[in-house]
Amino acid sequence: MALSKTGFDYLRDKLFKGKLKQTHVNNINAILLAVNKYKITDLQQVAYIFATAYHETNATMEPVREAYWLSEAWRKKNLRYWPWYGRGHVQLTWQVNYERADQKLGLGGKLIKNPDLAMQSTISAEILVLGSKEGWFTNKKLDDFINLQKTDYEGARRIINGTDKAKLVAGYAAIFEDALEK
Repeated sequence: MALSKTGFDYLRDKLFKGKLKQTHVNNINAILLAVNKYKITDLQQVAYIFATAYHETNATMEPVREAYWLSEAWRKKNLRYWPWYGRGHVQLTWQVNYERADQKLGLGGKLIKNPDLAMQSTISAEILVLGSKEGWFTNKKLDDFINLQKTDYEGARRIINGTDKAKLVAGYAAIFEDALEK
């Protein structure tokens, strides 16, 4: 799967306030590489993956840390799951999820030794894509909501985070779907 120049232009206008930075493009391409690696061919599933990344990264499309505006010292003191706090395009959280991601991506313990590896675009994109495909985060997966019979972008929010901001993320997915069709 690919995103055409027209698709990028559409996203620039609809989601990025007329300014598509190189970091946006690089991270969109990293996600597309993971989509192709894990053989996700359903356009609506890919659109939802992008919508998740857009929402979870506060529209940067770059891997971010949970409470990125605060210090590591603050996270250590205030997050009961430190050092396994949210990182990446999907905000991977909790030790069990870091262990699963490490094992599924074949990282040989590297992610456990260094959770900040989830901040690398390639690793982060693979966590987002494969985790959404297989249901790592909530035991809900893309096929549960987006398949040949239905496209339930609102329900798909359950893959990541219950129904929090489901309508908003569904709207982003529709925009990404339009961009992918161009």
